[in-house]
Amino acid sequence: MSYFAAAVAREASGWTAAELDLTGVVELDDVAERLGDLEPDAQTSLLFVEADDAYLVIMRLDESGDLRVFGSDSAYAEESRLGQVLVGDLKPAPTELDDEESPAARRSGDGDDEDETPAADPDADPVGDSDLLADLGISAARLLELCAHGGLLPSDVTAELCEIIGCGDEVEELRGV
Repeated sequence: MSYFAAAVAREASGWTAAELDLTGVVELDDVAERLGDLEPDAQTSLLFVEADDAYLVIMRLDESGDLRVFGSDSAYAEESRLGQVLVGDLKPAPTELDDEESPAARRSGDGDDEDETPAADPDADPVGDSDLLADLGISAARLLELCAHGGLLPSDVTAELCEIIGCGDEVEELRGV
């Protein structure tokens, strides 16, 4: 299974980005160590792992050493050794959105905005900490909504998240876009 792993680290001077090689990792701590080595003095380090245009995993490592992980679908653990390492031990993410945050609640009600409500993937089973980007401007509801949108690839979700966070140009440069 092919993957793209973009690591970004925020320091006082801004974001830096690098592609991360996850070859040979056998446990989540190995991935966290590689992420932490990118910029050892970073306030926040994030890793976006996109696999086979189907799965997205986001890891967050804060300067305190606190590691948080979110996966768009638990099926990734069953389909890949890397998926097993990244999301195999995660519990299901809370997927209940309160009425104020749900896509239906945000619709204006004029009947012409059906395209604004994402077509959710009924088979997706998000796992982990869906709130890991909340202090960076992305609520758990928004993250779950983006991951459930049937028309978005993991690379599309990563691009949108990185734009909101402020590291979009750095990640797109890694892709060669």
